[in-house]
Amino acid sequence: MAQQVLADADGTAQAVPRPPEEFGSGPASSHTARGHWNLKAVLKKASYGAIKHPGLVFAVLLMVLVLLWAVIPGAFTQWPPDTGTPSDRLRPPSALHWFGTDSLGRDLYSRVVHGSATSLAATAVAVAVGLVAGSALGLLAGSTRGWIDDAIMRLMDVLLAIPSLLLSLALITVLGFGTVNIAVAVGVASVANFARIMRAESLRVNTAVYVEAARSSGVRWHTILLRHVLPNAAGPVLALSALEFGMAVLSISSLSFLGFGAPPPAAEWGSLVAGGRDYLVAAWWLVTLPGIVIAAVVLSTNRISHAFQSSERTHS
Repeated sequence: MAQQVLADADGTAQAVPRPPEEFGSGPASSHTARGHWNLKAVLKKASYGAIKHPGLVFAVLLMVLVLLWAVIPGAFTQWPPDTGTPSDRLRPPSALHWFGTDSLGRDLYSRVVHGSATSLAATAVAVAVGLVAGSALGLLAGSTRGWIDDAIMRLMDVLLAIPSLLLSLALITVLGFGTVNIAVAVGVASVANFARIMRAESLRVNTAVYVEAARSSGVRWHTILLRHVLPNAAGPVLALSALEFGMAVLSISSLSFLGFGAPPPAAEWGSLVAGGRDYLVAAWWLVTLPGIVIAAVVLSTNRISHAFQSSERTHS
């Protein structure tokens, strides 16, 4: 047993036993023990969260699956999306064709999988446009106040007064048809929502003590915005971006359904639903199954956004 030499009050040396390192007092063993128990705690917390929130787990898994569809579609289907067999036209769902076939004999599941790349890319562009532009305007309005704040927020009120789908249609008329133009139009229509949330958070953060201290110290206003206000106001805005992702999927699919998206034979989710509406009585799967995919993605993003918002309320 290891010993430690201590001195009594009269100066006499006395050996005091030291606890063995196998019980966790040594540096290496304590580090190993802490790492072991941390891993167990993480696994236990993850399993508890999966049991307590199965809907959130299912939503995350579904979004991961859809993202994998967009990145590596060839790993999920063997059928080409644009080539069909006329003899296999309008076949119902089966083990060979999971989602059935369309009027040209093309595998519908393959078209849904390959179309996820176009639909999700357009959705990402729309959310990025709304997030960047809206956050910049809201941050500027909440930090400058005065006539700049009034001008920006009156413009946002005008945007909010117009239905988002109608505003997107008006912008598409100016920009022209196409997936990119649809994404930009949907993103501009969502700028006001991001601006309002960012302005509210900026007003809250600007009254914090550390911001007042930085301002009193002579720190430049743009440095305060980027270093103090923006990082502490970004949480609710990022939670809103998850919600807007689902709304953008729905808006882009709606505009593609109306014929403003990429021309055939591009496989966008909205255009797939539009292409099957003429065969709704004879081939229900052409509309129902792509519609279920769109609805599942929208509901999953809403569930994830709700989890983000709950986390923000817990930490605030």
